[in-house]
Amino acid sequence: MSRYRGPRLKKIRRLGALPGLTRKTPKSGSNLKKKFNSGKKEQYRIRLQEKQKLRFHYGLTERQLLRYVHIAGKAKRSTGQVLLQLLEMRLDNILFRLGMASTIPGARQLVNHRHILVNGRIVNIPSFRCKPRDIITTKDNQRSKGLVQNYIASSDPGVRAWDEHGQEEFDLKALLFVTINDWPALRRMCTWDIVDFFRAGIP
Repeated sequence: MSRYRGPRLKKIRRLGALPGLTRKTPKSGSNLKKKFNSGKKEQYRIRLQEKQKLRFHYGLTERQLLRYVHIAGKAKRSTGQVLLQLLEMRLDNILFRLGMASTIPGARQLVNHRHILVNGRIVNIPSFRCKPRDIITTKDNQRSKGLVQNYIASSDPGVRAWDEHGQEEFDLKALLFVTINDWPALRRMCTWDIVDFFRAGIP
């Protein structure tokens, strides 16, 4: 299944706020509220919904998400926690969480257009896995810096995982802990339901 490119409001009405996909939020009287109050859901529906939240938030294809679940499943620690760590340390997500892009698709565009450097080298792969102590910068030209500065000025402090110091260079040391534990949107995602969805062999 390919990456979703359809109407974004349609997804947040059904799944709730997905800040990685869009900055818009569903209205309080939307179909989402009615669905949640319509009675007990079947276990399959719950697992499918949690999986879809994660997939659309991070902008992944079905195959990409399945690959991350398999990698996380080989770790000795909690599969769900490792899964979130892998997704949070993708370069496109890091740019979004630093406020360098308003959405993850926007961050992916910055990477694809070669505006971003990691440790001094251009990286044009959005799924590139960053590590603590990596340093992310923009290319040293007016266009690249201007794009990022505009995003930073309008970024949401509730999503941003850094303070106001150093808007052109970001040291990712200790960022991994902050992004996973301090962002409510991640705590609301039930990773066990997502892992169980794939373990059950549901396509």
